Amino acid sequence: MKKKEALLLIDIQNDYFPGGAMELVSAVEAGEKTRKVLAYFRENNLLVIHIKHIALQEGADFFLPDTLGVDLHESVYPSETEKVVVKNYPNSFRDTELLIYLREHQVSDLVICGMMTDVCVDATVRAAMDYGFSSTIISDAVATRDRELYDEVIPAEQISKSYLAGLNALGGLYADIKTCEQYLEK
Repeated sequence: MKKKEALLLIDIQNDYFPGGAMELVSAVEAGEKTRKVLAYFRENNLLVIHIKHIALQEGADFFLPDTLGVDLHESVYPSETEKVVVKNYPNSFRDTELLIYLREHQVSDLVICGMMTDVCVDATVRAAMDYGFSSTIISDAVATRDRELYDEVIPAEQISKSYLAGLNALGGLYADIKTCEQYLEK
């Protein structure tokens, strides 16, 4: 089967940007890199899928239904022809139409940008491998936030690098990792 790529934009939503309920480190910069990859896919009439997380679990304090924070960010707002898949869990495949949609369009390879690196991006990439997809993550088009463990703050940049390194381990078992510029110069 001929290789067919699709761009998967995971949770690039207002709550992750400045002023949002769950602001991430470098969300604006990651959004700008994502916008460049999205422009490439649009210029070449390639498949684009937006993943939109809506939080339904009790106690959720961001991505709440019917809020501005849940909306997809203006930097990557979908065109009328681009698919939007709504999810309620970190894994974009869980209880969604994503797998069926990708198979209907005979997609073999995913190019992934999104937020948060260590939660929804990680969960989706690992599931994608289990379903037989090859993934490329655009390393400067992902973002997360600082985390705390054992009373120590782990910086967001370190978290993203660690997760990307893990996904790329063993010869890219789960994903190949490329910067926006590396991907676009292909």
